[in-house]
Amino acid sequence: MNILKDILSELFGMFVSDARLTAAILALVLLAAALIAGTALPPIAGGILLLLGCIAVLVLSVRREARRRLMRVVQTPGKE
Repeated sequence: MNILKDILSELFGMFVSDARLTAAILALVLLAAALIAGTALPPIAGGILLLLGCIAVLVLSVRREARRRLMRVVQTPGKE
């Protein structure tokens, strides 16, 4: 039972550990769904929006994490 609890805890942590990333992805999916459901655009437009949006969210998330780690190294010189 402990193994199942640990697995579920890790899965939950994967999706909730970065709240900004989770919120950005959810907002992107909702925007794409609203765009397709509310307009006469073809579904491929939603797919393109999801693709480009996910790439942008990923790049921004990696950039933010890199900046955070760089600031941590700058503040504590000699330790990596």
